Amino acid sequence: MIAVVGATGTMGRLLIPELLSRQGGSGPEPLRAVAHDPASALVRQPGVELVAADVATEAGAARAVAGARVVVSAITGFSAPAGVTGIDAAANRILIRAAARAGVEHLVILSVRGADPGSRIELFRAKGQAEQAARESGMAWTFIRPTAYLETWLGIVGGPLVTTGKTMVFGRGRNPINFVSAFDVARHVQLAIEDPEMRGCILDVPGPKNLTIEELIRLVEAVSGRTAKVSHVPRLALPILSSAIRPFNAMRAGQMGAALMMDTADMAVDGAVIRAAQPSIAMTDALEVACRMFRHD
Repeated sequence: MIAVVGATGTMGRLLIPELLSRQGGSGPEPLRAVAHDPASALVRQPGVELVAADVATEAGAARAVAGARVVVSAITGFSAPAGVTGIDAAANRILIRAAARAGVEHLVILSVRGADPGSRIELFRAKGQAEQAARESGMAWTFIRPTAYLETWLGIVGGPLVTTGKTMVFGRGRNPINFVSAFDVARHVQLAIEDPEMRGCILDVPGPKNLTIEELIRLVEAVSGRTAKVSHVPRLALPILSSAIRPFNAMRAGQMGAALMMDTADMAVDGAVIRAAQPSIAMTDALEVACRMFRHD
């Protein structure tokens, strides 16, 4: 059995159909979608066992991985109330322990490019801690390290734009950043499951272009027909605001911290060079993702 944990997130919602299509319908191997919210219809598909479990608890994690050969951890607190420290680090460690006890053969961790348990960046540190726990677990592992998800950041800046005509940018929004479609990342997860040579490997998965947040906004304007009124949170205010709201909203505090890093650090990647190692997986353009999300012809 393949268990996808975090099945209602950006990655999980795309990965479940990808695994089904590659296996042919219900597939030769059972597929389990593990979600915190069992009422979600996003992963209810024929041939998929839906399990409700809170993997931040020992009991929930054990239920999620019971009987699984492969466990894919697609959980993240980037858009969840608990934040990345509570989910990407702590919950992943609980899940990894449960998987090891259950005799799971292969663990696939959805990480991030730049993951490091000693990083000053909260998300990178949390993902690095999860990777470290996987290395120490005794299980075979594969780490998938994408750059920033197009779907996530187009949603952050484009969702409000389309619904209200307004959007907010944390910082200047002019720093080139490598963005990748979660569709491309899902295909790399499938490859990691299928190919035994991928065990013990770290797969960097960038996208084809480096784009600024301002350019993402222009893309959404172009495909939606809306013109945005853009406001900016000054870059110098971000660390202050992030610290102030963390006790009340860890998710938003984490997003502000990530936005500060994305506005100041070197986030550009030569995606074509890195992705040349996997020529069978096409590179999805940002315009295609924006059209999928915001064009309603």
